[in-house]
Parts: sequence; C-alpha cells; structure tokens
Amino acid sequence: MKSGPKSARKSAHGVDRAVKLRTFAPLVAAFCFAAVVSAVAQNGSTVAIAKPVTIADPATTDLSAADAPARAALAQRPWEYGPFFQGGTGVGERSDYKFTSAGVRVGKVLTGQHLGGVFRGQFEFASEIMPWWQAFTPAPHEVAATCLNPATGVISSCEVPYGGGTFTGASLTPVILRWDFTPTRRFAPWFQAAGGLIYTTHKFPPDILVYHGYPGGTSVWNFSPQGGFGFHYFIRPGRAITISGNGVHISSASLGDRNPGVNASVMFQIGYTFFSGRF
Repeated sequence: MKSGPKSARKSAHGVDRAVKLRTFAPLVAAFCFAAVVSAVAQNGSTVAIAKPVTIADPATTDLSAADAPARAALAQRPWEYGPFFQGGTGVGERSDYKFTSAGVRVGKVLTGQHLGGVFRGQFEFASEIMPWWQAFTPAPHEVAATCLNPATGVISSCEVPYGGGTFTGASLTPVILRWDFTPTRRFAPWFQAAGGLIYTTHKFPPDILVYHGYPGGTSVWNFSPQGGFGFHYFIRPGRAITISGNGVHISSASLGDRNPGVNASVMFQIGYTFFSGRF
C-alpha cells in the first residue's frame, strides 16, 4: 500500500497534538494542585477560627440574678443587714421561762468559696443589737429554804421570798462567726457561733431575795454564748426572709454573788434581710 501526502499530514498532525498535550498537562496539574492547596488552607483557617468557640455546660452555666438571687448575692461577698424578731423558751428546769426580743443585724461576707463537698462555703462576720429584750419568769413567790437565826444560831426550815415576773433590758451580740454554705438558686443555709451580752434593769435570773446591802442575788449583767443554724430564702434579688434557731446559754460568770443562770434555752428568729455590695 502506498503512503501519500494525506497520510503524512495526518502523522504530522498527531505529532503536534501530542506535543501540545505534553506542554499543557503540567500546567493543568499545577493548577489543580494549587486549587487543592488553597481549599485545604481555607478549611484550616476556618477551623482555627472556630476553635475558641465553646458551648457552655448547662449544669454549670451561671444563672441571672433574677433566676438565682441567692447565688448572685453571695458571689459578690455582700453586706447584709435588716431587722428581726426573736422568741424562745428555756429548757429543762427553766422551761417556764419565755423570751422575746427585737433588733437589727449587720454582717459582711469576707471570703470566697472554700472547702469541699457539703462543707463548701464562705466565711461571714456579723453583729446584732437588740434594744428590746424581755424575759418572762414565774411570778414572785416563796420557796422552802434552810435558814440560820443569827440571834440564837439555830438552823431550821423556813419560807423565803423568791423573785420573778418580767425582766426588761437590752442585748448586744458583737461577735457572730457564720459559715455560709454553698447556696442553691434561692436557698442559702448557714451555721453560726456567737457570743453576746445582756443587760437587765433588775438582777436576772430571779433568785432568793435579800435585803439591800446584804450578800446574795444575781447580776444585771449576763453573757450569752450561743450557736445554731439558719437560712436565707430569697424572694427577689437582694432581698430575703431569714429564719434561724439558736441554742443560748445565759450566765453572769459569777459577776453576782449567786449565778443560777439559764443553762439552756432555744431561740427562734425571723427577719427581713437586705443584701448590698456597699453598706
């Protein structure tokens, strides 16, 4: 078979086509590689920007003051102050004693959260003043006693006058050491230990009456070490109803000639408390 000019042109055209493909193939490959690198770089940049964005854990997300007023108030280490009314009763041999008082309390949360578990909480220092304090005891009466007749030196049984009635005075509790446990949304429980002082216009508690100038009797000054539990219930941000129960010991520490004291009493207190960052 003869090969003419036509077949020669076809062969030359095929050679040119192959040359063009070999020339443009690297260019196409380079373009595709550049496109892939650009896409990867752009994707990596997007990921880098997205890294700082996190989703808060719903269990630890802070609620607003309206949703969790107790947490919001104590987180500020606030001042707290407000009026209260207190009532209680003696225990044991003093169960016929009744007490009432009214006053104001001022306190300051001093620390952040410390300790762990159920004991986690904050330390607070507070004070109370009660310009009105009263104790209601049995009416004056006579009691059996052993008497000495100074003229004859004879000792015999006798009836002697014993004081009683209503005792009025004032009380100051200058040192209240309180541990505020971790609050819930509206409930803020606490434990406290405190020391106070009571002044009455007549010697308290009542005892055998003695003539003026003779030894005997109790004292118008008494101390009141105490401790108990309580809680704030927040009705709105910065405002709470406060309820507590305290065991109180009343004693003159022998400032008087006699110190029968009130070994144990239980006092319940209800008040309205304001919380503020400044006092």
